[in-house]
Amino acid sequence: MRFIALDTPKPLSKIGLGTWQFGSREWGYGPDFEQRAAQIVRRAVELGVTVFDTAEIYAFGRSERILGAALGDDRPKVVVATKILPILPVAAVVQQRAVASAARLGVTSIDLYQVHQPNPLVADHTTMRGMRALQDVGLVGEVGVSNYGLRRWQVAEAALGRRVLSNQVRYSMVDRGPEQDLLPYARQAGRVVIAYSPLAQGFLSGRYDAKNPPTGAVRRANPYFLPENLERGANLIETLRQVADAHDATPSQIALAHLLRHPNVLAIPGASGVEQMERNAAAADIDLADDEYAALAEAARRFRPVTGLAAMPQMLRARFAGPTGK
Repeated sequence: MRFIALDTPKPLSKIGLGTWQFGSREWGYGPDFEQRAAQIVRRAVELGVTVFDTAEIYAFGRSERILGAALGDDRPKVVVATKILPILPVAAVVQQRAVASAARLGVTSIDLYQVHQPNPLVADHTTMRGMRALQDVGLVGEVGVSNYGLRRWQVAEAALGRRVLSNQVRYSMVDRGPEQDLLPYARQAGRVVIAYSPLAQGFLSGRYDAKNPPTGAVRRANPYFLPENLERGANLIETLRQVADAHDATPSQIALAHLLRHPNVLAIPGASGVEQMERNAAAADIDLADDEYAALAEAARRFRPVTGLAAMPQMLRARFAGPTGK
């Protein structure tokens, strides 16, 4: 496992574990997933993964409980990260919700406490006043944000009066917006971009194509999995496969290695089983050659998916047609 070269109380592994799916029925993992989750977490710790990310909204607190129980005695050794859903995120509410999350996680201090979304009506100065109080009493170690643009990230940091260590954003080879400003800022300022959905919910895995689309509810709601976009992405997937073959790896591992080449990026893919966790962790040790990285970047730039309003008619047809498209 490799780590981000920053001065943090606990090392930040380049690959973490995202736990949105822990306890969430929409992923369809079945009633035994709590036991599987414990196995995944234990294996992740064995592999050197130190960052475990959850949120109070994931399965309405169940993800935090499952993660805390799965970590057990390893909780003090790793970075336990969670997020507050910013509904009325005034200082007092932020403090109350942190106490509740810590109790569900079974920790005395939350290593990284993040604002899940920017609130359009509540300024960051009141939210960060609560965060600062939590840091002062030791209930929170580092403060982070999520889904923030660069300007608001900087405003939040000014309001906190201390570093806002991380910004957790959607970032993958097909969601490259953070490369414009967030990644350069993270490198210059010594901050971290935490990439969620780094495999675009499996789009970059190579498991799906226009003739074999996903059937799960979460992926079917993602426009990337429209048949037209699966066709448009064929060249990117083929490039991933070619590079993967050269490294005896999988397309997913290469897609992760592409992101991790940036020194201040930490990726938090989910895992539905121990083997997937092992593959994800191994991606941190893949070294891409310059020409491979360039080929992947070019293939990613050429991918032009149908998204937004343009995708709505196809999304509606897919929704009402059902998983078979009939």
